[in-house]
Amino acid sequence: MKTVRNKGIGLVSLGCAKNLVDSEVLMKQLEYSKFRIVFEPQNLLGIDTIIINTCGFIGDAKQESVDTILHYAEAKRVGRISRLFIMGCLTERYREELKLEIHEADGVFGVNELPEIIQEIGGQYRNNLLGERKLTTPSHYAYLKIAEGCDRTCSFCAIPAIRGHHRSKPIEEVLAEANYLAKNGVKELLVISQDTTFYGIDLYGKRMLATLLQKLAAVCGIEWVRLHYTYPHAFPLDLLDVIRDHPAICNYLDIPLQHISNHILHSMKRGMTGDKTRELIHKIRNAIPNIALRTTFITGYPGETDKDFEELCQFAADTKFDRLGVFTYSHEEGTPAFNLKDTLTSKEKLKRQAHLMKIQEDISLKKNQKLIGTDIKVLIDREEDEFWVGRSEADSPEVDQEVLIRKTGSSLAPGTFSLVRITEASQFDLLGETSV
Repeated sequence: MKTVRNKGIGLVSLGCAKNLVDSEVLMKQLEYSKFRIVFEPQNLLGIDTIIINTCGFIGDAKQESVDTILHYAEAKRVGRISRLFIMGCLTERYREELKLEIHEADGVFGVNELPEIIQEIGGQYRNNLLGERKLTTPSHYAYLKIAEGCDRTCSFCAIPAIRGHHRSKPIEEVLAEANYLAKNGVKELLVISQDTTFYGIDLYGKRMLATLLQKLAAVCGIEWVRLHYTYPHAFPLDLLDVIRDHPAICNYLDIPLQHISNHILHSMKRGMTGDKTRELIHKIRNAIPNIALRTTFITGYPGETDKDFEELCQFAADTKFDRLGVFTYSHEEGTPAFNLKDTLTSKEKLKRQAHLMKIQEDISLKKNQKLIGTDIKVLIDREEDEFWVGRSEADSPEVDQEVLIRKTGSSLAPGTFSLVRITEASQFDLLGETSV
């Protein structure tokens, strides 16, 4: 084992926000072992070691991970770096294949081997750093992972095989991390896991997400708590009262529905029917009329007929989600759906994706135009050319739209809130001025 501290370690983090949290924890551990860490290095000058935290969820993400590995393997071959380590979801899924194919790798680690990675690099894993991370997001918001793994059996998803069974973090640990983040300037917590609505069942024998949210919203310094990845089956309705009644909890809900056709939902093993899905959306909006609903759909799942897709499009048009994302189906080995015939071509999947997104663009434009002339509370994220760029309560970072605020003599700053008068609107963004 070679210990190198005089040169930097470059960390490349791929994939989702849950993966990013793992990378942030790793960086904090390495810092305590006196390593110099460079996140997403733009060049390799002064970098001795590269760690790649890979994603292995779907085809495009896997290809990005493979391309990144090959890029840095070549960098090692020509002597630009001395050591290369690979970790994360792709390695958990294809560990032996990577060991055989990537001879330049000095170590290949799965998703639950953080202490082993640190030891191999030459550091010391510290248990007393519970909840401490080196943030890579802007300092005023952070992702808060409340659980790991998933007990769902969705036919298209490889996550349970990669991340294992659902394991909730104890409430005390989550709160300790939230307090650490708040003391370091975080004002918005983005609550994530593979299945947030399942939180607590393994530890407490019942769903405890509503209780946890109340406690998070009471953390000193936290002004927004935003909820992601809420599974629709057996949705805990007590959550709605907490969201509605607590001012620090955003009236925002990310609830991935994936489809509306009964036979597709059944094949996906979602535990839902189309009617139950519609009923749940009605209950949510009835309880919180001003809630911003975000969902995701999959187009091109095996056996998706024209009729199935038309039903999905009509559902999107009728329901008028505030935010919507669409993925094309990825045929993943090791999932139940892999045994089904992948019936649609990539071209047809992409065509359906574009058609569904066009429906949503029209909905988004009409919703945004209704905001012209109104004042909304905006959290400033950054400065960009002649604008301040921020988000409303209805928008999560990276995936949702932004609010562009003209610099008209007003002095704003990232991490602060401002009341903004909306003057223009497009399908994707709002434009406004600070409201006096």
